[in-house]
Amino acid sequence: MQVLKMDKHELSKNIKNWGAELGFQQIGIAATELHDDEMHLVNWLSKGRHGEMSYMMSHGTKRSRPNELLPGTISIICARMDYFPPSSKHPAQVLKNKNLAYISRYATGRDYHKLIRQRLKKLATKINSNYGEFGYRCFVDSAPILEKALARNSGLGWIGKHTNLINPKAGSWFFLGEIYTNLPLKIDAPYEKQHCGTCTACIDICPTKAIVGEMQVDARRCISYLTIELKGSIPVKFRKMIGNRVYGCDDCQLICPWNKFAKISNEDDFRVRHGLDETSLIELFTWTETEFKKKTEGTAIRRIGYECWLRNIAIGLGNATTTTKVITTLKARQNNSSKLVKEHIDWALEQHC
Repeated sequence: MQVLKMDKHELSKNIKNWGAELGFQQIGIAATELHDDEMHLVNWLSKGRHGEMSYMMSHGTKRSRPNELLPGTISIICARMDYFPPSSKHPAQVLKNKNLAYISRYATGRDYHKLIRQRLKKLATKINSNYGEFGYRCFVDSAPILEKALARNSGLGWIGKHTNLINPKAGSWFFLGEIYTNLPLKIDAPYEKQHCGTCTACIDICPTKAIVGEMQVDARRCISYLTIELKGSIPVKFRKMIGNRVYGCDDCQLICPWNKFAKISNEDDFRVRHGLDETSLIELFTWTETEFKKKTEGTAIRRIGYECWLRNIAIGLGNATTTTKVITTLKARQNNSSKLVKEHIDWALEQHC
């Protein structure tokens, strides 16, 4: 099959149209320059705000210099896809009910990594079919990348004070993915203006005060880090603040006024599985490891493992309404759990004395 070469303007336009056909809400194209963002990263790491996420340092400058990660990269195709699950229980209602488990809304459906990577690969195949062979690699949280900075540079939005990307027409409830490529594409204008203004709602509402300044998050205080990335004991000083959040935290997004423009996802794969948008803490705590693996199969939750899952729920039960059922449920696991889980069960029981 003969493939006709397109100029970079035509190809860039077509890539955006093909991306829309594949279910992406927006496609932007960025260059590789990230000098200022590299300095921001270096400063963040120097203050130890990455906690135990050693991988944030281990890749050196590959994270901020795309050509070091994939030699030959000159253009980066950035994509975003809405994920807020359709027909899910409103997050505020779950957070107010101390006996329910709150799971970050990005994790209640299918693991986005696989879905978005597959779509990006289809987009790359489409480019290949219409343009010819080219060098590329698709990423979805799968390599050291400053994805929010690249998305901003491609015009997809600005980085808010909570460090999430915000789009003026879609809020922040969306995933990002990238295709690093050697194609000489037309680079989009970066989203330079920051529209947060004087609003500090995300900073004020953070339960653990993890947003220590504008666009400065101390991961060591962040509930998403504590419940997902941290593998050991969760510091006692944060346990009451965590409340019933057993996997991640959405508070800074829930309070953001720009999310009044957020769209519900039309992807069936992002629909809530196994009632994880409003399941009781007690029910989740009684899951066997086999049940945990079965009911979290294909979701992002699986990555934390059964032990950390129980650790997190034990904290939730410690913050739940004091009832005989809660106490009985905790005691049932008290003497047949790992040292890590038992420590958190003991703490939880102390809260009901």
